[in-house]
Amino acid sequence: MQSSDLGNREQGKLWHRKPAPAAQQGVIVNIIHSATGYHSKTIRFLNVAFDSSGDSLLAGDHQGNIYVLDLTGNRFRLVQRTMQACTALAFNLRRKTEYLVALADYSIKCFDTDTKELVSWMRGHDSSISSISVHGSGRYAITTSTDTAQFWDLDTFQRKRKLNVRQSVGIQKVFFLPLSNTILSCFKDNSIFAWECDTLQCKYQLPTPIEGSMLHYKVFAVTRDGRVLVTGGKSNHLHLWCLESKQLLRIIQMPTKVRAVRHLEFLPDSFDGGSNQVLGVLSQDNIMRFINIQTCKHLFDIGNHEEGISTAAISPNGRYIASVMQNGSLNIYSVQALTQEVNKPPPPLVKVVEDLSKGKLGASKLTMRVTSGRSERPWKSRGSKTQTRVLKPQVNTSLENKENELPDGLNKKRLQALLKGFGEYPAKYRMFVWRALLQLPENHLAFSSLIDKGIHSAFVHLKDEYPMKSRKLLRVLQRTLSALAHWSAIFGETPYIPLLAFPFVKLFQNNQLICFEVVATVIVNWCQHWFEYFPNPPVNVLSMVENILAHHDKELLQHLINCNVTSQLYAWPLLETLFSEVLTREEWLKVFDNIFSNHPSYFLMMVAAYIICSRAPLLHCNQTEDFEYFFHHRNNLDINVVIKEAYHLMEATPADIHPQRMLDDFIPLTKGQYPVFNKYPRFIVDYQTQERERIRQDEIEYLRERQLVHEIEAKAVQRKVEDEAWYRKQELLREAEEQRRKILLQEEEKLADQRQRLTAVKRELKVKELQLLDAARRRFLKHQQDQRQMELKRLDDEIARKVSMREQETAATVQDVEVRQMELESQRQLFEQQLVKDQETVTQEVKGEIDASRRRADLEEHLVQKLIEIDRDEDRKAQVLAEESLAKADQKCIDTDWRIQALYKQRCDDLDREAHYEEIAKLLHDNRVKEAELLKAMKEEEDKRWEEVTEKRAQLEAEQLAVAALDARRKQFLDDEMNDAIELAEKLQSEDGYFVSLDRRREDLECRERELMAEVRELRQKLTSKARATYPLPHFPDTKWTA
Repeated sequence: MQSSDLGNREQGKLWHRKPAPAAQQGVIVNIIHSATGYHSKTIRFLNVAFDSSGDSLLAGDHQGNIYVLDLTGNRFRLVQRTMQACTALAFNLRRKTEYLVALADYSIKCFDTDTKELVSWMRGHDSSISSISVHGSGRYAITTSTDTAQFWDLDTFQRKRKLNVRQSVGIQKVFFLPLSNTILSCFKDNSIFAWECDTLQCKYQLPTPIEGSMLHYKVFAVTRDGRVLVTGGKSNHLHLWCLESKQLLRIIQMPTKVRAVRHLEFLPDSFDGGSNQVLGVLSQDNIMRFINIQTCKHLFDIGNHEEGISTAAISPNGRYIASVMQNGSLNIYSVQALTQEVNKPPPPLVKVVEDLSKGKLGASKLTMRVTSGRSERPWKSRGSKTQTRVLKPQVNTSLENKENELPDGLNKKRLQALLKGFGEYPAKYRMFVWRALLQLPENHLAFSSLIDKGIHSAFVHLKDEYPMKSRKLLRVLQRTLSALAHWSAIFGETPYIPLLAFPFVKLFQNNQLICFEVVATVIVNWCQHWFEYFPNPPVNVLSMVENILAHHDKELLQHLINCNVTSQLYAWPLLETLFSEVLTREEWLKVFDNIFSNHPSYFLMMVAAYIICSRAPLLHCNQTEDFEYFFHHRNNLDINVVIKEAYHLMEATPADIHPQRMLDDFIPLTKGQYPVFNKYPRFIVDYQTQERERIRQDEIEYLRERQLVHEIEAKAVQRKVEDEAWYRKQELLREAEEQRRKILLQEEEKLADQRQRLTAVKRELKVKELQLLDAARRRFLKHQQDQRQMELKRLDDEIARKVSMREQETAATVQDVEVRQMELESQRQLFEQQLVKDQETVTQEVKGEIDASRRRADLEEHLVQKLIEIDRDEDRKAQVLAEESLAKADQKCIDTDWRIQALYKQRCDDLDREAHYEEIAKLLHDNRVKEAELLKAMKEEEDKRWEEVTEKRAQLEAEQLAVAALDARRKQFLDDEMNDAIELAEKLQSEDGYFVSLDRRREDLECRERELMAEVRELRQKLTSKARATYPLPHFPDTKWTA
């Protein structure tokens, strides 16, 4: 299982090699956060939350550090330090880069992951916030604490509503249902209500469970389609509710090991359409079991008794499970790896229906027991997490075979046999075989600590000493050498370390950890005793090679001695470069296939074999330069022959001179931390380090002094140049001053002469100016006279034009007045004619009514009264119409009179202005006074007329009252007469004079009716004559205004 320590880094990789979750119980990576200092400790993670895509998640620890973990990009970033523990997280807002954090001070903050800025700060809770639920649109959120739930608008970050409950009830959780606008609120008294999100009206309440299955709900989970609700609490029972029918579907009984449920969450599936079937159940034993709610089958579980789970979150895409462990670390699980065994053909499904009690049949029909759908795996301790595979395990294994067994199920003896048969390992599996042969520990944390120390001072200028085209290769080489130097100080002082490490860096440049550990393993095992004579070459190792050469080829060794060629010239170049200068890539890989598969002494045998196989060209060399060239360049040599010769030397070399006697067996690097490497003269290395530091400081001081000297020299040169320039400038200024003085004298002489000539010219100009002024004055006077004459002529023309215009306007006005007078006269005649017509119409109507009344008098006596009332109404209407017509005519007359008077005043004013311009102002004043008096008089007259109209209206009302009284009296009279007639008819039914008296009475009624109509007619005439006398028609005499 890979482990990643975030440490003090703000960003970096989550894992350094490709995860293999199938071999690690589904764990992709284990993430810890350790704080280094005087007391090293681990900072515990508290909460996790996935984003809407499911590929990134937030993780918060108890110190307030918020990290974003990108599982697809293999990166982590520190996005915020809140300085206090977080109690809940939400990462599925509408704006993808924003997230909500509930803090220990009962507040909620919204941050942005890109800018790391605070977007909003929301307050309102009085206790710790336990959960944050975000609406599917990402626009709303609900935060829940034990005493209240608050509804927030994430666009404005304002609180919209607040849910308060009694302290005795308490809130368990309030959350949104997926794919709907419904809010579900769950309380501590087991009541569950559904609310409409927009109006917050209660939609429904789930019924109380049956008595036999009563438990206190504490945790809840809803499927992605929002149809099924699962509840749990302090029991091993789970209740499944159907939210569409509001009924309890079933009760699932967990195994007896489960006594309480702490967390519930559904595992999404891309092919279930949101109706999730797999439910994760975290119980009190810190193990999260995943079951199928339909088949009640136990599928798999995560966590164990040694590494328990505190809380967990499942990604929306169903690929990852993030769990916070009891020890404060964070595990990321691969769902695909966990479900590999589940996806196999399942065994027969077993369902057990348990009868909880004989008298409670309702609960027994719903309850189903969870059974295991796979073989039980034994509990594994912490030490058995990493499993190893052995190709052919044997019961009785000898000690030798145990030594030959390698990681990943390989065997060294079998690999050596394969190597001898083919001469090399397959190129496809070479790196895998090398890693197994070298038994690399892959200490990620230790290597990260070395890399974090940066570039070592000894390799800062590596590119100057070893220029390369590939910047990536140079960077990897620089980091690897720096890590070696930080691991042991000797490697920062060794000049041939870059040559030794370069071939491995070029080979493993894409995996720096493997590159470093391969180089470190080579140094520890195949470079034994190299640094004992530092800074000189390893004389003891070179003497071993020389002894082998002396034993197997004395002639060649003698020739080398005769040519003054020592082992430092013919063996050391091969050793310090690891044959990389004299071999091609394929030959070098083949050689190291054999070196890594044998004892470290085989490396020295390869050096001796290379020299022996090259004896022919070496025997022909006599110059030292030729030998140097030979051992630093590639030669035409069959490497297979050299390898075979090396194996021959391994077998034929006597034990007393065999390097195997002096060199230790292969020892791999230790796991966790790298071994201490101090097999070198430390005083020399320290002295060289001190000397190098002293030289560096001296060089810095020298450079500083040289820079200072250069600056002083530059300043002196600059000052000298400035002085010379200043003197030259002063000389030029003096010469220029002399020249200007001479020029000034000449100019003054010229100026005096010019002044004399200028005075004469001025005198002449003055004379000419006076002459021109006199001529201009005369011309201006003449122009003024002409202008005045033109003005007078223009005024005369204007007066004549205005006079003619006034005459025309006067004539037009007179004509308009005459036409208006004729119109008024015609209107008056029309009004009179209309009045006559109205009177005639009324008369005809009255006559017709009288005739009709006479005809109907014989039939019904009471109709007479009704006809009289109708006639009275008609008369009143005719009277009102006459009055309105009179009023309109009177108003028209007043308007006409006022207009005529206005026209008269205007014409008078115009004629007066035409008479003389000087009298215009006086006439205007008089006219205004007259107009004011006229308006005043008209106002008084209008008031008088309105008073008369009021009096007339009062008189009319009196007359109407009188007429009404007459009508009432006549009605009363008719009623009395009718009563008398009825009485007489009753008394004198048999007398002959009854009909005669009835005719007489009818005649009397007709006479009285005629008298009443005559009175009405006289009254109308009086009113008409009085109105004409009060408002006479205007008369316009034939007059004419004259000037």
